[in-house]
Amino acid sequence: MAVAASLVGVLALTACSSGGDSDGDASPSGAPTSAGTGEGTGDGSGGGSSPAAGDLEGSWLATTDGKAVALVVTGDKAGLFATGGTVCSGSAGERTIKLSCTDGSKDRASGTVDSVGKGELKVTWKSDLGVETYIKAEGGKLPTGLPTAGLGS
Repeated sequence: MAVAASLVGVLALTACSSGGDSDGDASPSGAPTSAGTGEGTGDGSGGGSSPAAGDLEGSWLATTDGKAVALVVTGDKAGLFATGGTVCSGSAGERTIKLSCTDGSKDRASGTVDSVGKGELKVTWKSDLGVETYIKAEGGKLPTGLPTAGLGS
């Protein structure tokens, strides 16, 4: 329960810093889609396949190894919070995320953005974590379909 409350608090704070409302950006269903993210394992050099830095902006949530993970991107700044007390901060660019964590963890120190769409973000971390898939949180609310069973244990 404390994990859900923490995530709601993080999302509420980030919703305040979003800089206004989105005119026509939100998907009416709120469900993540994978359409248009089939970039495969290529080098991403095709036209239009590189995500723009602005596409990363927002609050992104994942569940990895039974832990809730919130990645928040505002401009070129990034913050990450995970169950268990991991707190990281750093930068986000078009294709990379660089973080430094207060607990010394290197799991999410450097990542490559594989794809980003309206509802889904895939990052490959240069660690044993590998690929992590995030769902976008809109308007300070938890997205539907986020697995929460077993969080906080």
